[in-house]
Amino acid sequence: MEEALVSVIMPSYNGAKYIAESIDSIISQTYRNWELIITDDCSSDGTQDIIKGYAARDERIRVFCLEENQGSGATRNNCIEEARGRYIAFCDSDDRWLPEKLERQVAFMQEHNYAFAYASYYTCDEEGTINGIIIAPEKQSLTNTKRDDKIGFLTAIYDTKRCPKMLMPLQRKRQDWAYVLMIHQKVGNAYAIQEPLGIYRLHQNSISHNKWSLVKYNAAVYQEVFGYNKLQAYSYLFVFFLPTYFSKRIRNKILNRRYSYLWKK
Repeated sequence: MEEALVSVIMPSYNGAKYIAESIDSIISQTYRNWELIITDDCSSDGTQDIIKGYAARDERIRVFCLEENQGSGATRNNCIEEARGRYIAFCDSDDRWLPEKLERQVAFMQEHNYAFAYASYYTCDEEGTINGIIIAPEKQSLTNTKRDDKIGFLTAIYDTKRCPKMLMPLQRKRQDWAYVLMIHQKVGNAYAIQEPLGIYRLHQNSISHNKWSLVKYNAAVYQEVFGYNKLQAYSYLFVFFLPTYFSKRIRNKILNRRYSYLWKK
């Protein structure tokens, strides 16, 4: 059977330190029928030279450069618009995939006729040393994900035959979670491979690492996706999201202790 084309969406902005590792992890996939679409958001650190160099050597890599800085939502949207594959997958310019990621997920989706899938993943520090694991729940519904996002975006993949391509909201942060909710609205449940298939890089000073600073962006997701007013959005956030989020944090700490042997060999 011919492999379906997978479009890999990668936004970039001043990612010269890590982006080569990210691209190499795509090139190293055991699944060969992919295209990597990179949209750069006006980098000033040499990122564009790196990605254009890769594109010159591999015709499966296509590069676009925005004329002004617009944020990760706009860069991802440009990639999505350019995507030609049946499957849409996501990898940020500082994250990595394990070599069998696409092969495992596409087979999993085709075998079970799933439209939306994700997986567990490792975490690493800024230098790339693995320091934790996030075990994905076997299934997520719209309600589950609305209460707290447990789908690692670097592992998310969906089938455009079941969910036509959509663009992300343009808010500066948490548009990836909003996008996951929008996919849920179209296809229903998402299903996980519970073995880790990616490596997510943690940055100590990033806004996403400081979850409290994301409160306003989380509330904005409820307004954007569900049409809530500000009072409804913050009420849902404090009544449902935060208790679920802290429960997840406790669960992750327990699981990290249990599975620490995987990266401390």
